Amino acid sequence: MKTAALAIVEPMEESPAEMRETHEPVPPERETMRHEPSRLENALRPVLLPAITFALVLLGWTIMQAAFVPAFPDVPAVWNKAVEIFSDPFYVYGPNDMGIAWQVMYSLGRVLAGFFLALAVGIPAGFLIGANKTFEQAWMPLIAILRPVSPLAWLPIGLLVFRAVDPSAIFVIFITSIWPVILNTAAGVKAIPQDYLNVARVLNFNRREMVTKIYVPATLPYMLTGMQLSLGTAWMVIVAAEMLTGGIGIGFYIWDEWNNLSVPSIIVAIVIIGCVGIMLETGMGFVRRRYDYTGKKE
Repeated sequence: MKTAALAIVEPMEESPAEMRETHEPVPPERETMRHEPSRLENALRPVLLPAITFALVLLGWTIMQAAFVPAFPDVPAVWNKAVEIFSDPFYVYGPNDMGIAWQVMYSLGRVLAGFFLALAVGIPAGFLIGANKTFEQAWMPLIAILRPVSPLAWLPIGLLVFRAVDPSAIFVIFITSIWPVILNTAAGVKAIPQDYLNVARVLNFNRREMVTKIYVPATLPYMLTGMQLSLGTAWMVIVAAEMLTGGIGIGFYIWDEWNNLSVPSIIVAIVIIGCVGIMLETGMGFVRRRYDYTGKKE
């Protein structure tokens, strides 16, 4: 019988330098400096990176204007127009000739009116659709048909029914911003854990207690998401609606400046629209962060 030979391999000896490199622990301060940016870098990045982006956009704008579209206003022309516009934003020279601040305020008034009307109708409708299968089967096909319709398609209907600028614009805001509220509220109701409903039945909650202690707190994050989407949609829609309805508003201001061939004013108005949109988005984001999943303030 053959005997199997066992080969014993002795470990290779490491040099003292290798042992120090392999086994010596890395100081925590060095590890932190290696993986985490400094406080100065964290403070400068949110400022420097957007500044670089804006600088590149302005450079591209200047090159485009000089080389390809000489009729397009250059950066100094738009800056001078912005200084002129903001030097007197509250002037009133007539019912249709007001400063840029009044234009924005009129547009915001229409947006908020249509938005709160959409909340008043959309939230109860979302609760009914989410909680009742019959309502869902009855209304979801109609919502699926109306939701993709362009906002401007509703404007002639509004003008025909209301025969006035403000109600027509508010109607367009309402009919286009209601769908995110309904769908997100319904999704929140469907996402309520069955355990919550079982506990409510054990405690003999009446209908009011079910709504205030179960449905609203559990659905609140979904509702706030729908509200945020709805408000963003409303602000985008109002510009297009006011371009066609006339009167006063930031959308009509852009159209009127186009008729006056004042492109710098249009660019300034576009920047204003974006800034107002950011403020609305930030406000709704603050409201969303203000509430947790229990529906109570943090």
